[in-house]
Amino acid sequence: MPEHVEPSQPDVAPEPGGPASRTRRFDAVLLDFHGTLAQVEDPVTWVLAAARACGSDLERIRATSLADRLLTAGRAGGPLPARVPPALAEVWADRDLHPDAHRAAYTGLAQTVDSGVAGLAEALYERLLVPDGWLPYADTAATLAALRAVGLPVAVVSNIGFDIRGHFQAWGLADAVDAFVLSYEVGRCKPDPAIFLRACGMLGVDPERTLMVGDSAADAGAARVGCATLVLPAARAGAVNGLRSVLDLTLPAA
Repeated sequence: MPEHVEPSQPDVAPEPGGPASRTRRFDAVLLDFHGTLAQVEDPVTWVLAAARACGSDLERIRATSLADRLLTAGRAGGPLPARVPPALAEVWADRDLHPDAHRAAYTGLAQTVDSGVAGLAEALYERLLVPDGWLPYADTAATLAALRAVGLPVAVVSNIGFDIRGHFQAWGLADAVDAFVLSYEVGRCKPDPAIFLRACGMLGVDPERTLMVGDSAADAGAARVGCATLVLPAARAGAVNGLRSVLDLTLPAA
């Protein structure tokens, strides 16, 4: 079973020559991207923006219906499809390892929905690649700033088929991240132990002194290499998702 860290039960040790106080438990933090630091935009907003890029202004009621059908088919950053068409099985399996496969998988799923808007599947995918297609959670910036302030190195560890560094740059968060460990760049996907070991190696820290924070069982796979894990529920775009609880686990008491 993976180790789950509970904020209410921090390690406690006495300071030499002083009263007992909480000591720093971790030397670094690994953070998942989607569902932990940021969320894709609202589905209807997604459809309306993509349709406009194709030169089509949809009525909201039509966009809502179309969004529901696209979510069922499978949206990147949304729920997994109930069924992947056989013709897409190969690119679906490789979607987080190769950018071309990622694009082909999700545009292919979108193309199974008859939208009546030429080019919509590609336009929907393009929304993933720009910062405007995502929203950082409301507590992301403050949490990253607090970790930076005490000198705790941070790596973003993500199963993803495209580069997200530009998103962090646009959000003013790039300087708060020491390393990006992206599945398509390192050739491994969570929960493969290799991706967590790569992240720890890039930060120069011991896995047993590292906290992995995410929103899925794949993130909790970091426990296999000795990391402690904290799994938070994903929240709607722009909301608070409890990320600040990381500070209760990582920052020493004043």
